[in-house]
Amino acid sequence: LTIARQLKENSHICMRADEKGGPFDIDAATAQEMLLVKGNPNGRSNSDVVFPWVNGLDVARRPRNMWIIDFGIDMPLEEASLYDVPFKYVEQHVKPMRSSNSIQRLREYWWLHRIPGADMRTQLNLLRRYIATPAVTKHRIFAWLSKPTLPDHQLYVFVREDDYFFGVLHSKLHELWSLQMGTSLEDRPRYTPTSTFETFPFPWPPGREPEADPKIETIAQAARELVTKRDNWLNPPDATEAELKKRTLTNLYNQRPTWLDLAHRKLDKAVLDAYGWPLDLSDEQILERLLALNLERAAHNGNILLVEPNTSDNADEIENE
Repeated sequence: LTIARQLKENSHICMRADEKGGPFDIDAATAQEMLLVKGNPNGRSNSDVVFPWVNGLDVARRPRNMWIIDFGIDMPLEEASLYDVPFKYVEQHVKPMRSSNSIQRLREYWWLHRIPGADMRTQLNLLRRYIATPAVTKHRIFAWLSKPTLPDHQLYVFVREDDYFFGVLHSKLHELWSLQMGTSLEDRPRYTPTSTFETFPFPWPPGREPEADPKIETIAQAARELVTKRDNWLNPPDATEAELKKRTLTNLYNQRPTWLDLAHRKLDKAVLDAYGWPLDLSDEQILERLLALNLERAAHNGNILLVEPNTSDNADEIENE
């Protein structure tokens, strides 16, 4: 697998999310207070700059109902200050720590996030929902997020909103590939856009799926069933707070009950059918076929870059399970 190549067809789909670079995140109570405030000098609502926020813990465990103050990628100081209460919060909590930062840009533009992810934001604005996976987690799990939720850099996001794409990502085939092609933090596999995702050969090159092919809908249906069953398990009606704390995706995949295993088997079968491969392949045989398809696509499209492990992320900032 060390000879696998990045595929141009997979570029600009999996993206690193927003890196705040300071205590811009706030709890729900603080956010609601800001959202109820009226009388900004610009006559606008603070909902322009206060958004729901999730990181890897919210996906692997349970959503914590966290929020974040976000002045976008390049809002000038004069404009940001017109959102009075959120701006004062950032001025009090972020500016002092940024004033001693060794990077001039972070000192001068202290009200803006460290790496706001301009390309990611542009792409996500075109979608009603998007796929996310924790950068580092015990199990390679994928989940749906929706606007206006801002994802943290502990998540990688996929700018696709279709169940078919979700299904292939959450299949055994992609999991096997990602475990081999990614790096790790202690005993937790790390996902990366370059070595893990951009090398993975989908049944059809992304963006060139045959919409009329029934195999597309079969994968999509299996993915929808998986998500529905998971959601029903995660959020049973009338469950106590203590019970809900135990119902996390990590705990679910630790237990892997029969119904979950069967749902994934159904999804895996649909994905294997889309590749035109038999159902009784061993893990090694699946990887061999994926590698052959990777090299075939790379040669056809003129890809020449060999993949090297991505070690650019700061492991100390990763807090996922």
